[in-house]
Formats: sequence, structure tokens, C-alpha cells
Amino acid sequence: MAQNGNKQVFSPWTDPSAKPLIQFKNVTKKFGEFVAIDDLSIDIFEREFFALLGPSGCGKTTLMRMLAGFETPTTGTILLSGQDISPIPPNKRAVNMMFQSYALFPHLSIWDNIAFGLRREGGSKDAIAARVEDMLRLTRLTKFARRKPHQISGGQRQRVALARSLAKAPKLLLLDEPLGALDKKLRQDTQFELMDIQEKTGTTFVIVTHDQEEAMTVASRVAVMDEGRMIQVDTPDRIYEAPNSVYVADFIGEVNIIQGSASQSGDTVDITFAEGQPTIRGTTDKKFANGEKIAFAIRPEKVSISAEKPDDMENALQGKILDIAYLGNISTYHVELPNGQIIKSQIANTRRISRRIFTWEDTVWVSFTDTAGILLKV
Repeated sequence: MAQNGNKQVFSPWTDPSAKPLIQFKNVTKKFGEFVAIDDLSIDIFEREFFALLGPSGCGKTTLMRMLAGFETPTTGTILLSGQDISPIPPNKRAVNMMFQSYALFPHLSIWDNIAFGLRREGGSKDAIAARVEDMLRLTRLTKFARRKPHQISGGQRQRVALARSLAKAPKLLLLDEPLGALDKKLRQDTQFELMDIQEKTGTTFVIVTHDQEEAMTVASRVAVMDEGRMIQVDTPDRIYEAPNSVYVADFIGEVNIIQGSASQSGDTVDITFAEGQPTIRGTTDKKFANGEKIAFAIRPEKVSISAEKPDDMENALQGKILDIAYLGNISTYHVELPNGQIIKSQIANTRRISRRIFTWEDTVWVSFTDTAGILLKV
């Protein structure tokens, strides 16, 4: 671990000497002619909370099922602690999987549900009892130990499934859309509980989700997937602030994407995007050919909105307010430029709103600095 002031920063992927717990080496998985995973190589490290994020059909569940042993690679190798796990059956792997449905036994108590896997392994009665009590304490379920699953809430059932999965102390825990059945508020609370439990146990977690917010909240690193490939693997802040492609920028969070042609001088790029409109200026360390088609991606919270043209901004575009979304903590203004391009500007509602500063059809200026956006190849 690297030191950052007094705080330790967990980033083994930046350490060339760190040994990965999981290694995918040129793994391809085909179902007939369909390529679900396409020549994928990735390292996942011990104690990581690694998120596989992407739309339905992108390959994330297939990847997880190969780790669990329910599928085998068509070509390539998957190593766990340096050992090829392909020949090892699911029940012999140091891997556990927690399903979205939780798959609890309705006729067993919470205590017995957690003990089930330990009993099948044939441990001593005292050792099993001690481990179950440890898991109940870890997941704050001690007072519910004698209840049946139908007698507790959805969030508590989720914690029972987690306790049962962790009871056998797996090297790796796979979580398949684990919070999908919970309502939004409970899901947000449970995300932090998951992070806390993962940190306390030191178990490596790999989570499959299509919920961007969930992945960005819980994960040490996020893999954004599409069509069986990992498009970008990075920390949540890098995925959001420095996407490596239009696909990632568009997939994660709200974004404005303006396409045009480049004119570069040093690290400054001017983008011509519409006749009669001023060019947009951005900065980058990438190289673009003059006239090359490029995309400028900027997050709505980095776009200011004003009645008058600002003097202190590198970029300012005039348009008309087409729509307003009030979301309590923020308001999003959809501003239409003369060429039909929509620019979203997001403003924090730091005061109670007595009346809007801007309303529908108002002519306004949207503006941003030359360093606020990202320049990407189309």
C-alpha cells in the first residue's frame, strides 16, 4: 500500500511487484458462433472490490460464471493464486457466489442457513457454532438468528446470504447483481454495509452490476464492458473524469458530447462543430490531425449557465432553455443551441428555491473552461 499523508491508499495494480489473485490470460468464450468473451486479459488483486459494469449481453455474467466454474473458457487460461482453475469443479474452488435471489432455505433459521455450507464440510460442532456467531456479528444479525427468512426484511435477507457466502472464508466472493431486489434507499445503505464488510474480512469481491452508481460507489476499480471486451479498467474517479472513449464517457453518468473537426496547436485544440457557431477550445496531451473528426465530452456540472455572456470563460455558447429537470439537490437545464445541439448544465440548489432564475424559452449562455472537457477520438 502506498502512503498518502497519514492515510493508506490501496492500489496494488500500480505496484509492478504485486502478484494478482486472479489472472485472465487471453480468455475467449464462445457459445456456438457467438463470442461472449473476446480474447480478454485482466489481473484482479487480493482484497480488491472489483466491479464488472456494462449493459445486458456485454459478457459480465459469463465472466463471473467462468470464475465460479459454471462455464469453462473456449480458449485461454484463468488462474486463481497462480493455479489454473479450469479443471477444478465449482464445489472445490476457494470461490463462493452470492446470487441476486439470495437462494436462502425458507424452512431453516437464519443461524442454520449460515451454518449449512460449514456442516456439509464436516467441521466440528463448536467450530461451526463459533464461525456462525462471528458471521452474525459481522452482518449485525445476531438478534435475528432464530428467525426464518420470511420473518426478516429484504435488506436483512441480503446480509444472511452474504454471511453464508463468507462463512467458509473463500478467497474470492462473486456477487451477481446482489442489491437488485432492494429499493433505492435500502440499496444505497447496503452498498456502504457491503464495503464495510469487505474491508473487515479482507475478502476479494467481484461484483456484476448494470447500475453505474453502485459500481462507482463500492468498487476499488471498475471494468466497463461491451461486446465481450473490457473497454476501460480504472478507478471510479478516473472512469468518470478521464474516460478513454466516447462509449465510456456516454455510459457513465450524464455527459454532453459535441462532435466536430480538430485544429491543434501544441496542447490546445479548437473544435469546429457547427456553421455560425464559435469553435470550442480544449486542452489535451493527445495528438489529433488537423481536420480529424473528434468528440468533446463535458459533464453537465462543469457547464455554467448565465443570462449575460461571461468574460472569464474560454468557451461560451448562446442558446435557449428547452427543458428543466428539478431533482431536489440539483437542477438540470437543457439548452438548445441554434444548430439543434442540446447542452446540459447542472446547478446545485444550495438555497431554497422561491422562484427560478431561469425558465423555459429563456435565452442564456452556457460556458466552460478549456480544461473542463475531454477530447476523444470518434
